[in-house]
Amino acid sequence: MSARRRTTKRAVRKKKPAPRRTAKRARAPKKRRPRRHLKMAGPILERRSEPTVPHPLPVDPPRGLVSEWTRVASEEIGDYRIFKVRRDVSVHPRTNTEHRFVVLEGGDWVNVIPITDDGKVVFVEQFRHGVRANTLEVPGGMVDAGESPSQAAARELLEETGYAGGAPVELGWIHPNPAIQDNRCWSYIVRGARRVAPAHTEGTEDIAVLEIPLRDVPRLIAAGRITHALVVVAFQWLWLREGR
Repeated sequence: MSARRRTTKRAVRKKKPAPRRTAKRARAPKKRRPRRHLKMAGPILERRSEPTVPHPLPVDPPRGLVSEWTRVASEEIGDYRIFKVRRDVSVHPRTNTEHRFVVLEGGDWVNVIPITDDGKVVFVEQFRHGVRANTLEVPGGMVDAGESPSQAAARELLEETGYAGGAPVELGWIHPNPAIQDNRCWSYIVRGARRVAPAHTEGTEDIAVLEIPLRDVPRLIAAGRITHALVVVAFQWLWLREGR
């Protein structure tokens, strides 16, 4: 047998073809979330069909965690038309020591958000002597003796702006400053507001009336154009009751 035949026949393995290099598939760029614009940051102010009643809290925070103070003396020390000043002497519930406190007694207040049929809020600008500057506010004032807060809201709207509309709808009330004041401030909304008469302001008032789109209110608050705390509260009530 020849040497050629002695050689073992080895199976020739076929090399697998190298995988073709394909171009990398371009990934689609990630979509970035758009920055929130202040005009878009406010609540969606759409009127709901449900009645405007407060929703009950799922868990009511505990009350009465501290004892009430006992008032042992009280006297009026000043009367300034819009406020009476009272001095109270009350006893600390734990130490049994007496302390003096000054309280401002005053009537209730109202704020009203008038909204026109084309979605604008009727604002007023006036000079405020406390801060010595002009402020942008909604119409409002004091509840006179013998009238309800709802009646006061309609009256103040007409007097300060000459506008009127549908019946005032209550949004809610707060204590403006329970540390030193005993009154409440009510907030109302009036829809379908329109000018029906000239404004009839008091001798101590000088008021300019302007209409601003409701959608711009969050931006005005964030920018510090609206700084009156009770006006901000009125819009917060609106967003809680009729917003999202």
